[in-house]
Amino acid sequence: MGIADYALLALIHPLEFRALIQYKLWHENQRDLTATREQANSGWDRETMRECWTFLDRTSRSFSAVIKQLDGDLARTICLFYLVLRGLDTIEDDMTIPDAEKQPILRNFHNYLSQPGWTFDKNGPNEKDRDLLVKFHVVITELDHLQPQCKAVIVDICEKMQRGMADFAHKATLAAKSSNPDDKYVQSIQEFDLYCHYVAGLVGEGLSRLFAASGKEASWIADQLVLSNSMGSLLQKTNILRDLAEDVDEGRYFWPKEIWGAYGFKELAELKEPANQDRALWALSGMTLDTMRHVTDALDYLTLLKNQSVFNFCAIPAVMALATLDVCFMNPAVLVRNVKIRKGQAVRLIMDATNPRDVAVICRDYVRSIHHKISPQDPNFMKLSIMCGRVEQWVEHHYPSIISVVTSQPQPDGTRTTHAKITPDESDARLRILKREVEIHKLKIGPAGLNPGPRYEQEGLPKELYLVIFGGLLVTCMLGLGLVFGVVYLADWFDDINA
Repeated sequence: MGIADYALLALIHPLEFRALIQYKLWHENQRDLTATREQANSGWDRETMRECWTFLDRTSRSFSAVIKQLDGDLARTICLFYLVLRGLDTIEDDMTIPDAEKQPILRNFHNYLSQPGWTFDKNGPNEKDRDLLVKFHVVITELDHLQPQCKAVIVDICEKMQRGMADFAHKATLAAKSSNPDDKYVQSIQEFDLYCHYVAGLVGEGLSRLFAASGKEASWIADQLVLSNSMGSLLQKTNILRDLAEDVDEGRYFWPKEIWGAYGFKELAELKEPANQDRALWALSGMTLDTMRHVTDALDYLTLLKNQSVFNFCAIPAVMALATLDVCFMNPAVLVRNVKIRKGQAVRLIMDATNPRDVAVICRDYVRSIHHKISPQDPNFMKLSIMCGRVEQWVEHHYPSIISVVTSQPQPDGTRTTHAKITPDESDARLRILKREVEIHKLKIGPAGLNPGPRYEQEGLPKELYLVIFGGLLVTCMLGLGLVFGVVYLADWFDDINA
């Protein structure tokens, strides 16, 4: 960003401009991996690990910054986990490698992680991460410096992922030779979910297992497979939704035909034609609907995390995914180019996504924005509205809006106190219920809450109700007696007639 861009940002989005300044001053480069005190955890004293950190910076600058903030040696572990999967993905994505040669490499990639010195130099010259595989021996060397349980997780996830990647790569090769144009597309949402599971859901599973294996999170986090898969799928589907134009231009088709084919399209490229914009936006709406079904699972997952650095690592991509969904929703620009959130907006999200409540509120606000943009003419209008309401309900259930968190002014010693404050809204039934519970509690504990007072005893039934019950019983008895006397009288009467 140039000076003019910063000036424009300060005028149009002053809060984002302030967030950028604050981030530059206090948040950027909080951890120096090269420092002597950090080398035991970061491995910076080893040349092979220094090369791994360099590769991480090259492959993903944004992801690299988040990884480096993880506590202790978890940052190094996740760095190597990322590089292993990036190497696997680089082979799978390279269309210059014949399928007959690619299949055995993909299906045996996890075995190469235990072969010192293994490298791969048969990627095409234009492959972005080719150098990583050319020097992949440094990654293999560093894997042996990890805790055995962490390396075992990385190898296991790699083995699971490589099978899925190999299957989809082989399918793509067959589709290219097929005379049926539909073979090149992902057909169903179920198949789309399976693809996202292999390329992202397994990443979520691996991260959860590494969090547990490192001791940074509880051991049962490793068992949260559904929630971990949803975290990964949310991020992957958001990226696929956003990258439509770029993927179509490069001959990659990830949007499931079950969604976009429902609007009369025969080819995915037809979505980019200006004449089809309205129907294309309905397809975009359908993709948004499918992606949003993972939001509540992602929020559930975040509430389970206790380590602050791990929480930030997971929460920041999640809120950015929601921000991306919001900026892409019903946005015709998605059909022709790659749409991204503003840098200032991203920085503000990084600074704000620090606890489950704030993350939930951020997600709720973006979901409200999406809901506001839904058109009644949208075929997905009702389903999207229900999905937005589902997220809203989740947030309200876990973090009621009538309760706000208030932080006091700094004390002379620099400390602050935080407490919950109830918003006085008499129209909210929950507040009336809460007040009644408070009154009952006060009666139970006595004055000033110091000495137990007389226990609160529930009042008996009202006198009027007693009278009604007694009157009802009396009437019932009288009717019963009358019926008995009537039957006896009729019996005597029939006897007299017969006599």
